[in-house]
Amino acid sequence: MNMMDYHETDTGLYRKYTKLTAMQAELLKRMSVSFPFIADLTHAHLLLYVKMSDSLNYMVMKHHKPHTFFSQVDLPELGQQIAISEEPLISAVFERKKYIHGRREWRLGNTLDMYAYPVLDGNEVIGVVTLETIQDGTAPEHYKKLLDVAEILLKHSRKKIDPEIFAPILADTGIIIADKNNRITYVNLSATRIYQVLGISHLIGCRVPDREIESMLHREIVDSSRPFEKEIQVDDLILLQRDIKVEEAGVLQCRILLLADVTQIRKKDREIKIKTAVIQEIHHRVKNNLQTIASLLRLQGRRSSSKEVRAALQESTNRILSMAVVHEFLSQHDKEEINVIEVTKNIIDSVVPNMVDREFELSSRIEGPEVVLSSQNASNLAVIINELILNSVEHGFKGKKAGMIGLRTEITADGYVLDLYDDGAGMPDDFDPDMSKSLGLQIVKTLVQDDIGGTIEFKNDHGTHCILHIPKVTVGGEY
Repeated sequence: MNMMDYHETDTGLYRKYTKLTAMQAELLKRMSVSFPFIADLTHAHLLLYVKMSDSLNYMVMKHHKPHTFFSQVDLPELGQQIAISEEPLISAVFERKKYIHGRREWRLGNTLDMYAYPVLDGNEVIGVVTLETIQDGTAPEHYKKLLDVAEILLKHSRKKIDPEIFAPILADTGIIIADKNNRITYVNLSATRIYQVLGISHLIGCRVPDREIESMLHREIVDSSRPFEKEIQVDDLILLQRDIKVEEAGVLQCRILLLADVTQIRKKDREIKIKTAVIQEIHHRVKNNLQTIASLLRLQGRRSSSKEVRAALQESTNRILSMAVVHEFLSQHDKEEINVIEVTKNIIDSVVPNMVDREFELSSRIEGPEVVLSSQNASNLAVIINELILNSVEHGFKGKKAGMIGLRTEITADGYVLDLYDDGAGMPDDFDPDMSKSLGLQIVKTLVQDDIGGTIEFKNDHGTHCILHIPKVTVGGEY
């Protein structure tokens, strides 16, 4: 059995393997939008068979497995070519041009029901859609209601339909089906349980119970972008309702109500929002506390008569302010992640002015893709950036009236490359970072190698370049 090339478009596959016209291929492509929904609704495998150009084989152009029913049946796969002689029921539908119900033996001694529908273009059958399933105890008359709706949907999908309305159905979704008179003809077990909680026990034969729900309604939200879907709250129960009205020429053919109990999901959402708000408030307070500490250190430095003490306190102040920048960023965002480029900009804008004279003209240049790191690594990186910028100001720009600090980012297969550089005097020829006794450099090396799990290298290129290599999976397994 041969398989088709999955990389081709639907139109290309029909042109390559069948004699169907472009219009006929487009019709089947248009109808296939509803196929996953129909498979879920009927708890059946949905397959689309077409005749191949050689007229000796069928090809399976679509095969959708249901999300609402676990099945291990061995059925033809997508792209499989099957001899016409091996599919007598499919052949019968092509010849008779009408729906046929039969059975298929999918394993020795095991059969399943097979419901086959012709897809007509005028008087020509251009494909056969089958619903193939094992009856799971559902009463035949009840399953017949699902098949009736499936047939209506197959006809309805011949015109362009909204794929969002006919999105797949989950296994625990409540399903209610009403006829053209809006009277309920089918209710699945999940929907029965939901309405029993609401105190509504009899549904079959009744009109869709909108009014009964409205009388108990506490809250209703309709998304303007999805008018067919609304969220309703009755007592402590929160339901997401999808209302599908299938109409032809403005006349209702059937109505499908899908009900999902999202009570626990919304509860978790609220808990996450509260937790996020608390965390953001904590970051805001930490930022304020760090700024207060920085102010105290700055005040202490001004009162000191020792030049060395003032310099040490100023360095500590800048380190604290660089960490405050990260907490300020985190206090304004939902996720515990930071954008390296944005934090670098904030450090240059808010911290660096404290490092240079007022007359010094400092410019910056940032290039490359955005790099997002966890908040823990971000705090370390903020200190690293602060130390490297401080080194540029103290040594690279010494004796100059202007200078530029730049950041170039790169994303590789293994991680990230951050090139923080300046256009200053560069490093001395005899500079050895491993032998340096600079406290700032020792801090940088410790944070990069031990905390972030990366590497660092220095080089001269029209100034000093400090290149950080940060793995995507860092020490401790964080991303």
